Amino acid sequence: MDIVEIEESSRMRREAAAERLRELADMLSRHNEVAFSREGLRYSVRVPDEITFKVEIEIGSDESEIEIELSW
Repeated sequence: MDIVEIEESSRMRREAAAERLRELADMLSRHNEVAFSREGLRYSVRVPDEITFKVEIEIGSDESEIEIELSW
């Protein structure tokens, strides 16, 4: 059972998306956790040393998608 599930979607330039990914990577490598704020609340997720990393790529005629999933 999920205690908290937060999903976010927004349109941005490719460079801005790359910056968001770099911020996430920095949190994982330096702090062993991912922290974020939503609606005035701060959430922090501890990440263990070993995780499952999944990448899914879908290529369509009108739209393509890269989905990255980290789980443990």
